[in-house]
Amino acid sequence: MTAERYLEVWADLTGGRAISLRLANVYGPRQSPHGEAGVVAIFTHRLLQGEPCLINGDGEQTRDYVYVGDVAEAVARALARDEAVGVFNVATGTETSVNDLYRRLARLAQVDRAPVHGPAKPGEQRRSVLDAGRAKVVLGWTPAIAFDEGLARTLVHFKGRG
Repeated sequence: MTAERYLEVWADLTGGRAISLRLANVYGPRQSPHGEAGVVAIFTHRLLQGEPCLINGDGEQTRDYVYVGDVAEAVARALARDEAVGVFNVATGTETSVNDLYRRLARLAQVDRAPVHGPAKPGEQRRSVLDAGRAKVVLGWTPAIAFDEGLARTLVHFKGRG
């Protein structure tokens, strides 16, 4: 929020235009499954490699997963519209549990293996979902790729990487 406020001040001082996009959990092809990777990339990689997937805690923590192509479209629309100023959430508005994510990916990967549950991460956010209503009104943007379709596209990409 501090960065958003700095942008607003800069825009006021210079007559520029400040746009901030708050992205939900972005997933899709080309995401690395290593380092600070997202759970979709990690699970996809591990499922295809025959490795176990670790779910922290009970797996009922939720996230709002948005496909990378939809994010790119939101960015393009924000940049193309002069009336687009301020903060926009780029999200689906749908909560998906980590358990549900695992089930969907395992089904798509045709893997019949249960995940491994480890201890919960201290301080982990339990629920995360964003309202992208302002992006719909001002940018004319809504996510176009259904979650299972995005997961399938991600899986195809990871299969092609070997």
